Amino acid sequence: MINDPYQNRKYVIAAIIVGVILIYIIRLFSLQILETKYKEGAESNALLYKTVYASRGLIYDRDGKLLVYNKPAYDITVIMREVQNLDTLDFCRTLGISKEYFDTRIAEIKDTRRNRSYSSYTPQFFMTQLEMKDVAAFQQSNYKYPGFYIQNRTLREYTYQNAAHVLGSIGEVSRQQVEADSYYKQGDYAGRDGIEYAYEKELRGEKGVEILLRDSKGRIMGKYENGEFDESPVAGSDIKLTIDIELQRLGELLLSGKTGSIVAIEPASGEILAMVSHPTFDPSLLVGRERSKNYSELVSDKTQPLLNRATQGQYSPGSTFKILQALISLDMGGVSERTTFSCQGPDSRPIKCTHRHKSPVNIYDAIEQSCNPYFWNAFKNTLEIDGYGDRNEDFKKTYQIWEDKVKSFGLGSRIAGTDVYEQLGGDVPSGSYYTRYYGETGWRALTIRSLSIGQGELLVTPLQLANMTAAVANDGYYITPHLRKTDSLALKVNKVHIDNNKHFATVKEGMKRMVENTWNGKLYKVPGVDMGGKTGTVQNPHGEDHSLYVAFAPLHNPTIAIAAVIENAGFGASWAMPIANLMIEQYLFGEVKRKALLEEFINKTTNPDVKRY
Repeated sequence: MINDPYQNRKYVIAAIIVGVILIYIIRLFSLQILETKYKEGAESNALLYKTVYASRGLIYDRDGKLLVYNKPAYDITVIMREVQNLDTLDFCRTLGISKEYFDTRIAEIKDTRRNRSYSSYTPQFFMTQLEMKDVAAFQQSNYKYPGFYIQNRTLREYTYQNAAHVLGSIGEVSRQQVEADSYYKQGDYAGRDGIEYAYEKELRGEKGVEILLRDSKGRIMGKYENGEFDESPVAGSDIKLTIDIELQRLGELLLSGKTGSIVAIEPASGEILAMVSHPTFDPSLLVGRERSKNYSELVSDKTQPLLNRATQGQYSPGSTFKILQALISLDMGGVSERTTFSCQGPDSRPIKCTHRHKSPVNIYDAIEQSCNPYFWNAFKNTLEIDGYGDRNEDFKKTYQIWEDKVKSFGLGSRIAGTDVYEQLGGDVPSGSYYTRYYGETGWRALTIRSLSIGQGELLVTPLQLANMTAAVANDGYYITPHLRKTDSLALKVNKVHIDNNKHFATVKEGMKRMVENTWNGKLYKVPGVDMGGKTGTVQNPHGEDHSLYVAFAPLHNPTIAIAAVIENAGFGASWAMPIANLMIEQYLFGEVKRKALLEEFINKTTNPDVKRY
């Protein structure tokens, strides 16, 4: 064999050639597969991908009345690389916008810190939520503005100007939503609150895509491959609510000129029949081009119309809590039906009564007359039933049992498992809270006596109060309150911690006597209906007392449980009771027959600053 020193070079050359080929293959793979901008650029020269938005699901009330539907709307999109020789001033005149607005929007679109999905090859939102009158002139002149396109969309429309807090609104998605859910792109819209938020994934449907063919000058020539590769949108699911819109409308009328809320529940199903918060607003204010302006005005309104007081207002329950206090005292053995306590009216100590009535009183009399001294003594007897023990341990154990029973009625925390997501939890103070505040041995029944009459640290929401009343109406359980009319939500049964169900009959009898025997009870009760109720007048350090009332009807097999809170109105029997009873009348009979009383409370006002919508 000839010893050729250059023979091995062929392997080196071959390796170099293979290496160069591999580099080209890797680079081509990177350009065509990994680096989408080249792919987008190539495709965008010939094809335009148009998003086809799904029709959002409709929303109906419990009787099938249409509440929310869709109307046509339009967006203006822009593909930045196609914008050439644009007459900016003519463009702005056609759309009715200023040059400053144009420059700001273009800068925002190109700002990749705010618009992370930006690409000069793909459509970007320039203006959104336009009506036909806003785009008519632009549509006729669209050929003069290369790179700008009209995108069809829909906007929400409302049959009624009511239930804004229940229904919720639609708003542009945030950067966080885009990053969390690949369904959304910057400029998309989604539910912000209420039902629109709770059922966003069902209501939104699925977007489609339309692929259009373009010529060398970018003009649309028709559908690519006759639409073979288009994807049709899937409409969102319609939703039927538990709300009775006529009852809701009446509640908003009755709270005109007032601040407060009303919540009505069907006890047997947990369906929320009405959830009224006032001040309120017309839901159509948060739709379309004026949304931002209207939202800012609502935010700055000192009466806080955006606050859902039904679920986020927190109040001491006052004397409405006495029905729960009675049940727990009976169940824990602090009192019996035969137990009586004396009452000296306003001279009573350590808690005085608000008025003079017969004495001594039993539990029926106490509920009827809302006797503070009775409930203080019942509370004391209950918590001290096992004494105090070493370092307060026995007393604290008893208090823990009392606390657990209160919480079992849905008080002291957000109601779990419901589609009402905008909730505050209220507060049922724990034993550890008092121990931190007063020390291990520094607190007694006397220390926390305000709890006995629903004051002190106790806080509830109107939704919780209505739910508590539904549990009493049901003799010891509640169905998780909800807004969508579905069987699955109606299966969430919650048993309260009252061991002897016979105690509910006792408390219901007291509530019946309160309605039938007291002066205001007889004046405002629903004619011809046996019912139970309990008023409350809650001390308010910031002004006039709050007026509260809870009730259910009919007394046997109740179909409605209700709670009303009227802020700064005074006595529960003077404001909350008549307003709630008018709601009950409407629901039971389909109308309010006491027209004079209805007009009286629609026109009465407790807050002159509240606008009437």
